[in-house]
Amino acid sequence: MKNYLNFESEIKDLENELEKLKDPFNQEGLSEVDTKKISKTQEELDEKIQNIYANLDPWQITLVARHEDRPKSKFFIDNLFEDFIPLEGDRYYGEDKSVITGFAKFNDQSVLVIGQEKGENLETRIERNFGMMRPEGYRKTIRLMKLADKFSLPIISFIDTPGAYPGVGAEERGQAEAIAKSIECCMNLKVPTIAIIIGEGGSGGAIALASSNKVIMLENAIYSVISPEGCATILWRDPKKMLDAAKAMKLTAKNLFDLEIIDEIISEPLGGAHRDRNLILENVKVSINKNLENFSLMTPEEIYNNRKDKFLRIGRSKGFTTNLNSLSTSRSNKNLNQILKSKKTIIIAIGLSIIILTSLIYIL
Repeated sequence: MKNYLNFESEIKDLENELEKLKDPFNQEGLSEVDTKKISKTQEELDEKIQNIYANLDPWQITLVARHEDRPKSKFFIDNLFEDFIPLEGDRYYGEDKSVITGFAKFNDQSVLVIGQEKGENLETRIERNFGMMRPEGYRKTIRLMKLADKFSLPIISFIDTPGAYPGVGAEERGQAEAIAKSIECCMNLKVPTIAIIIGEGGSGGAIALASSNKVIMLENAIYSVISPEGCATILWRDPKKMLDAAKAMKLTAKNLFDLEIIDEIISEPLGGAHRDRNLILENVKVSINKNLENFSLMTPEEIYNNRKDKFLRIGRSKGFTTNLNSLSTSRSNKNLNQILKSKKTIIIAIGLSIIILTSLIYIL
């Protein structure tokens, strides 16, 4: 049974009508299939999907990113990679089922694969904690990223999480520290890292694995510091204003590409990735292959600097500093000002000391 979003009611009606036309059996028994009417209805359906999905607002894109039928990380891992060997546990506390990790082969090249997994049904969603990672999940990925770095293996991550798990137990076990350590680990790697946001990229729970050389988003994915509902609750104390929040947050792939936060957008089939899984699979495969080929020409030091410079450049074209050289210049100027300020303080202190000593000599 297909699941439809609230703005897809017309699509649902047309698809139901199309199914009835294609079925030679009805309540009155056997009937002839009207091929002309089928073709006309199919054309109407395609046109309707095109019109609706060409004009999605940010909140509607958020709903598509969360669609129940949207391909999850496990789907991509199962169908893009060969000889996948799952590895579990953080060697400190336990296993976190919300993130799938292991070594595999992509086009005969060994890679580390990481995938935040929400689950496909209620049972697996509960088991996977709806894709919300705990500290042990981040520590597991840190352990394996360091192992991949040791053996010079590229790292491919699939991001799909509403955010890190905010439970009491997770906080007690150092959730914030685990996220920070994961970001630090990602930034220090000397191997190529590719992060693909396939659904939701929520807050620190996402960036902990998305601090990569290439951050790529599916066309209808989202990437933000907080959910639209959470933002609306904080700013307006009204979660129903999530549409206004979604617009203001610039969380869509197009917004983030224009802001140079992400590096690439992968096109989705008309109507979303869930409507043609084979096509989205092929599009993701082409993107990964292209980026791995580009990184194969770079040295470990170049890969490291590429990632560092990429994140240092974010926001520089929007009025902070124009380039990395100006950033270095501003730092140098700041250091010079600090040195001059320190010298000035020392001179004043010496001057005061001389005055005090002179006064004491005069008194004595």
